[in-house]
Amino acid sequence: MVMSGIVTDISTQTSASSATIERARAGWDAWRANRLSSVTAPTGNLALIETRWLQEGDTTTPGEALAGHPATVTATELTRRSLETGEVERGIRLWDAASPAIQDFETIEVFPFDPSWVIEATFTPVSDDRTIPFEHIRDNGLTRELVVPGDITFERDGVAYTLSAFDDDGTLLLVFGDPTNGAEGEDGTYASGRFLFVEHVDDHVVLDFNRAFVPPCGFSDQYNCPLPPRNNRFPVAVTAGEKRVAFRGGAHH
Repeated sequence: MVMSGIVTDISTQTSASSATIERARAGWDAWRANRLSSVTAPTGNLALIETRWLQEGDTTTPGEALAGHPATVTATELTRRSLETGEVERGIRLWDAASPAIQDFETIEVFPFDPSWVIEATFTPVSDDRTIPFEHIRDNGLTRELVVPGDITFERDGVAYTLSAFDDDGTLLLVFGDPTNGAEGEDGTYASGRFLFVEHVDDHVVLDFNRAFVPPCGFSDQYNCPLPPRNNRFPVAVTAGEKRVAFRGGAHH
């Protein structure tokens, strides 16, 4: 079927047990409410107004970085590894609980819950510390090596998939793309892809794409999000989960 120029998968075949689907459906409304609350929090995705990477020898503290800012602004520290030198770099982030993005925010558009996009899959561990290069949205085509502890495999409508989810502080995070990314019309989703946390128990995983979400960089350009690797790009539209961030006046991100 073609909707808004996107070829969509309208198969009614499910890829999970009825119990798994009902559990996913039962928690979906609460997940939605939690997402809307978290992105508008004082240090939520919409609150980030600056990410500042410090030069070597710069000892600026978060408290010093707040100079001249209103009381609604808070500061936190973070680190990353330099792509050029491999050395650890220190940075400071500023968050504004009254940011323009929070004030203009309306909602996160979302597809209706679709049981066919709740998928039970197999997780196959690989050797320790296997890494895969991921491009990031602000790295000008350079890549960062992220630990991918195993392969996620499943079959949908006769097509076999092998996906790579990286280790995000002990949780599997899937960065995926599909033809809805950046598409026009009501089925369009965030242009750079979407994220999904993967339920993982031993060799069994659940991919509930109804909980696919717009990554932090869809709320603030101060984030540097990973982009989907080639094997995580679906040839069919994933019409489940969050679509785009909607702001007042009809603007989308």
